[in-house]
Amino acid sequence: MNTSFGWMAIVRLGLVQACLGAVVVMTTSTLNRVMVVELALPALLPGMLVAMHYLVQVARPRMGYGSDMGQRRTPWIVGGMVVLACGGALAAIATAWMGRDRAAGIALAVLAFALIGVGVSACGTSLLVLLAKRVDAPRRAAAATTVWLMMIVGFAVTAGGAGKLLDPYSPLRLVVVTAGVSLLAVLLTLLATWRLEGATTSEHHAPDAGHPGKTSFREALQQVWDEPVARRFTIFVFISMLAYSAQDLILEPYAGTVFGYTPGESTSLSGVQHGGVLLGMLCAALAGRGRRFGSLRAWQIGGCLLSALMLLGLVAAGFVGPAWPFKATVFALGAANGAFSIAAIASMMRLASEGRHAREGVRMGLWGAAQAVAFGLGGLVGTAASDLARWLIGTPVLAYATVFAFEALLFALAAVLAGRLGAPAPSRHTGARRGSGAEMTLVDASTR
Repeated sequence: MNTSFGWMAIVRLGLVQACLGAVVVMTTSTLNRVMVVELALPALLPGMLVAMHYLVQVARPRMGYGSDMGQRRTPWIVGGMVVLACGGALAAIATAWMGRDRAAGIALAVLAFALIGVGVSACGTSLLVLLAKRVDAPRRAAAATTVWLMMIVGFAVTAGGAGKLLDPYSPLRLVVVTAGVSLLAVLLTLLATWRLEGATTSEHHAPDAGHPGKTSFREALQQVWDEPVARRFTIFVFISMLAYSAQDLILEPYAGTVFGYTPGESTSLSGVQHGGVLLGMLCAALAGRGRRFGSLRAWQIGGCLLSALMLLGLVAAGFVGPAWPFKATVFALGAANGAFSIAAIASMMRLASEGRHAREGVRMGLWGAAQAVAFGLGGLVGTAASDLARWLIGTPVLAYATVFAFEALLFALAAVLAGRLGAPAPSRHTGARRGSGAEMTLVDASTR
């Protein structure tokens, strides 16, 4: 019988997410710094490697389809973590190798970051599907917050602990520490998922829904894309995450260029923003506990609109100058980002199990791929647009203002899309009963 997860099971999956974050932060942060500083390589190299690991994640729908076929998620979670860990260790070896043989090291790094993308795809997609299927609706927002906060803890603990172990730096020490983090991540994932999912269960399918194994991946993906809600949510995820990620790489340069912030001050500003993100996540988590705190749909739309408003506040700050409450605006932007992201993840968990049956993995994979591509493009779009605007306009303030205004427009568009998503019809078998071209019925509802 498919029983619901309690908080202990949610925390165990959060531990897996923390392990995933621990391996990723070593490759995207620590190795990035080593390549640029210790090896004096162009910053474009780690940037391209990180972008490639996002690009590889277009395979997420295929990973989700694979887990749909067996109706079990933990083998994909563990297998994905093993691949991710191997990729992380290989990336460290490749970075160390670049010091002696640059071409060979870069070639190995390409393979390693491809493995990282595959591992994140398999592990992360199946983990979210398992949460979506086994967590009751009232606690999904809180569960999403718990899992994401544990991932952030994984970032912080790994960055702090590994940072101390890496001093004094040597290539061998880099490999040993990274391999140690990767091995620990695999062991903790094995412990966290041990007997978590239970025996394989045969879910009730509508007569013509079909077993996932009887449909090709291409047909399964087309079935999901034919669902209006799944399609609209994919577009919403892409646009909102593009706006979310595009601001990351230009906010600190903006503070330094326009307001004269020192590197230390701009780093502290990033801390202010992340503090706002944490507050927004916690507030959105309360929305899942009852209507008293507002619906998740309202938080999702409101978070996008407030994000757009705060980005326009950053535009105004450049023209007003020090009199503008710049730090307060950045904090509010972080809170809005955190609120909409948790509400969107909770919505994603709900929508994954609605529509055609036995397609939860494909559906979640499609949204994960949209998010990964958006994140991969976000940094490139944000930095390239600011450089282009500065070249065309000549004034840094106006150049940054143009980019922030464009991101605000994207968030406003995302809010409109979120408003059109609505809640699906009460029967979760509706989509399956309509055949291969099934579409989900939309009704005007305000709850998530």
